[in-house]
Parts: sequence; structure tokens; C-alpha cells
Amino acid sequence: MSREYDAFLAALREPVFVGEDPLEVAREKLEAVHGHPVASDTRVDWTELGGVRCAWVETPESDPERVLMLCHGGAFIAAGGDGYLFYAEMLARPCRSRVLLVDYRLAPGHRFPAALDDCANAFRGLLGSGTAARSVAFIGDSCGGGLALASLVRLRDTGDPLPACAVTLGGWLDLEANGESARSPIALDPFASREFVRARGRDYLGESGDPRDPLASPIHADLEGLPPIYLQSGQIDLTRDDAVALAARAGRSGVDVTLEIAPGMIHGYQGLASAGIPESHEALDRVGVFIRRHVPGSGGA
Repeated sequence: MSREYDAFLAALREPVFVGEDPLEVAREKLEAVHGHPVASDTRVDWTELGGVRCAWVETPESDPERVLMLCHGGAFIAAGGDGYLFYAEMLARPCRSRVLLVDYRLAPGHRFPAALDDCANAFRGLLGSGTAARSVAFIGDSCGGGLALASLVRLRDTGDPLPACAVTLGGWLDLEANGESARSPIALDPFASREFVRARGRDYLGESGDPRDPLASPIHADLEGLPPIYLQSGQIDLTRDDAVALAARAGRSGVDVTLEIAPGMIHGYQGLASAGIPESHEALDRVGVFIRRHVPGSGGA
């Protein structure tokens, strides 16, 4: 591990996000770690696609012919599009893409499937504006990773075109958090726990909602016919074993799937690129390689 990463973990001796936090406390904590300013050379243009508020985020590296549609994290309840502009910027540079950030409706004011509807409708609106499906990749971090995969399943089932590929960064793939990495973590993860995922899942689904609905927990979904998927998680991340299980399920369904478990990494470590963590930058660089391979863009790479 890098000195920077070790120092970051040493400064976090207690969990930041815990299941016992009331909704408003959890929201305040999440919003406190998001919403960083973007650089002066980053362009942000708000628009509406498919009836959904979205932001175009472009950097000097962005290829106009490559689109990365971001289903953001925030545990379904927080941060929103405005809080995730910095994350879109972080992705735009290594992926050399324009990023379409979907500002989907948040729980519990808008429960499942509102966020999923918004992501699917934003993609439909994007296609309706003239963008080809083959020029688009889906990506999502944390709960947004689950939304990205659920959007693929929804679009496939409704007969819509599918994007070229999809990436999840510590994706919440099981809202019951039943994987061994969640039930028996090998080390403290300050950014997620089984209890936190289950609590925020209830915020999203409601008390009577089904956490095994394939469109809420893609670990239960039929994955046949989906485009190439890249699942990136960390060894300490509670989502690790869910990513392993989904990769196996995808492989059995004939899906081209890439699984990466980064040694020693916690949940959401990719987002620590904003804090200068080398492992985070390296992870996003690998995402960029995957995206550019499947969405060549105007330069062919």
C-alpha cells in the first residue's frame, strides 16, 4: 500500500457511515464528503434528457464521441447530481469521455423504482437526442453501481438498445448484503458496513419492499444478453464477494465480464483520487482503458 493510503486509513480509526445513524444524520455525513469543487477547465452544462435532470461534464481530455453515463452513489439518499460533479470530472479525464451525470430522484422521498426509472429514461433521452448506443458506457459507484447494472437489465427487458459496456465501482449488488465480505469483514472499512447498506436499502425500498428484486439487487438478475461488464471492488470492501458472485453468474450467462479485487482497498477507494491516493488514480486509469477499448471514440482509442 502507498504511504498516502496508509496515512488516510490511519486517520480513520472509527467507521464514518454506520447503520444506526438516522436518515438525516446519514445524509449529512454523505453530503459532507461530496460536493468538492471542479477545476476551472471543467465545463458543466445542466440539461434535461428523458424528463430527467442531468449534467454534461467535460474536461479538455473529453472525446466528444465517447459518453460515460454516470449513475452516482450516495446510498440512494444523498449528494445528488450537484454533489457528484467532482466525481464526473474524475472519470472524464482518464476515460477521455464526456460524462452525463444523471441527477436521479432520491429516497426516501422517491422510493424504488424512481431512481432506476430516471437512469433508464435519461439513457433513452440521450439516444433520442442523436447519440448512438454504441458510443455510450454506463458507470456507477456504490449504490450507483447497482443502478447501472439494473438499468441494463431494465433496458434489455423492454427491448431498448444497450450501451457498449458497463462498469461498477464497489457496486451495491445485494441490498441484503449477504456476502461473506459483508457478514465477516476482514478489516475495518470506515465507509460501509452490512448494517449501513441494509438500512439505506430500506430507505430506498420501503419497509415492504423486496431486497431480492433483481432490479434492486442485480445479484439476483438474469444477466443474459448484457454487454461487457467490469466489476471493480476492494479486498476490504463489503461488496467484494457480491462482485465475485455476480461475475460468476455473468460468466455462466455468456457475458464478457472482468472482475478486479484490489488488495487492501476499502469501499469507495476509487473516489479517493480526489485526495491524491495513488491506488485510486491507478484504478481509474484501468477503468479508462476498459472504457476506451469498448467505446473507441473519434480517435479510435
